[in-house]
Amino acid sequence: MVMIKKWLANAFAIERPEDFAPTAEQQEIVDRVCREIVRRDMVTLAILSLETCRPLNYVGSQAIHFFTPFLSFLVEPRSQKLFAEFLEKRGSIEWLCQRLETLSNESISRQKSATTSQKPPPLNPQHSSEDGS
Repeated sequence: MVMIKKWLANAFAIERPEDFAPTAEQQEIVDRVCREIVRRDMVTLAILSLETCRPLNYVGSQAIHFFTPFLSFLVEPRSQKLFAEFLEKRGSIEWLCQRLETLSNESISRQKSATTSQKPPPLNPQHSSEDGS
């Protein structure tokens, strides 16, 4: 009887999304995907799509497993497997959205600092009067 109670206590346990942490390999693969999304300036669309499909992240991971033979022409099978295992976890979508936002903010701040460091050349009134002569 005690054994049945122990089993039932955890029978319907669901992992908490806030307890999710990807492995180092998964984080490297997800970072590559996120950087490509940021590079193409598709962060808003990606986050919107991820939030919309959040309840289906496990189904999406299983689809990646299913299509591995076809996708292996484009992406390394090991990376596909790690990305699919990443998506199987409950907190993966939230983690992915936060990572996209972080990388996007870093990219925006780099662009701002690059534009502020580039000062326009000073106007030289002597050259403008010579050109007009």
